[in-house]
Amino acid sequence: MEAPDFWEDNTQAQEIIAESNELKGWITPYNELKSRFEGVETLLPEASEMGDEALVDELVVELDKVEKELSTLEVRRMLSGEMDNKNCYLSINAGAGGTEACDWVSMLSRMYERWADRRGWKIEVVDSVEGDVAGIKSITFKLTGDHAYGYAKAEKGVHRLVRISPFDSGARRHTSFASVDATPEITDDIIIEITPSEIRIDTFRASGAGGQHVNVTDSAVRITHIATGIVVTCQNERSQTQNKETCLKLLRSKLYEKQIMERKESMQAMEGEKKEIAWGSQIRNYVFQPYTLVKDTRTGHEAGNIGAVMDGELLDDFIIAYLKEFG
Repeated sequence: MEAPDFWEDNTQAQEIIAESNELKGWITPYNELKSRFEGVETLLPEASEMGDEALVDELVVELDKVEKELSTLEVRRMLSGEMDNKNCYLSINAGAGGTEACDWVSMLSRMYERWADRRGWKIEVVDSVEGDVAGIKSITFKLTGDHAYGYAKAEKGVHRLVRISPFDSGARRHTSFASVDATPEITDDIIIEITPSEIRIDTFRASGAGGQHVNVTDSAVRITHIATGIVVTCQNERSQTQNKETCLKLLRSKLYEKQIMERKESMQAMEGEKKEIAWGSQIRNYVFQPYTLVKDTRTGHEAGNIGAVMDGELLDDFIIAYLKEFG
């Protein structure tokens, strides 16, 4: 008996197997957790009635473990978007506030570097422009790690800083702004074609630390996508060719994300979706004086330990609160 034509398509068969394995990856851990919970639910009243404190303590610990593992599974569910499992590019740009804003960018850069390090991710600087006096005008990182874009997308928007300025001799309170953007990395399985006529390529001399190579050749590359106005730059690779390749990867990622966002907005319009997180909206306030508080304006989640937030330690709490509400 001949095999059906359907199975002759090896690619289609592999896709079905992959989908089956993905479903098992959800069902198996859920059923295990359900079984463990039901075991505790059955034994806990009996142990309490018999006065077996050791067993009660053991069951309570098991219940805590089940709750934590279920929470982890819930986060996995929230990170099931089309691009959530991709690596990503994270960009931070100084807004209103001059030198203050540039210093704020450097503070946020440090926060995200520490956050990525805590997650065991690899973080690379793709492009960086120093401030005129201090700090950083703009910086782009590449984050490589499990569901990097799924987590980082929660950080898109304007971040507002309130503090006593270290650059103000009068020790007055200043407000600064920086915008954060996250773009999924486009891999070889996604095709985004860019023709030479669609883009303008400019080269310029790299700035900042980099040794003898910097400011000697026009190795830095800026690519402008004419139709959309999207601009990407890279100057941290060792050659113009490498910078151009990185720029094109970043441009493809931004163009693909633009397609995804336009499709999502179209669907929301058809469904009468009320919620909207628009680029440029203020998403989070970081107050250092006269009190310490970090508060997300979208979810209401807040933390008084601003030092732990800036060390990347509590950042996941804000991100998970966002994912629970907006997915």
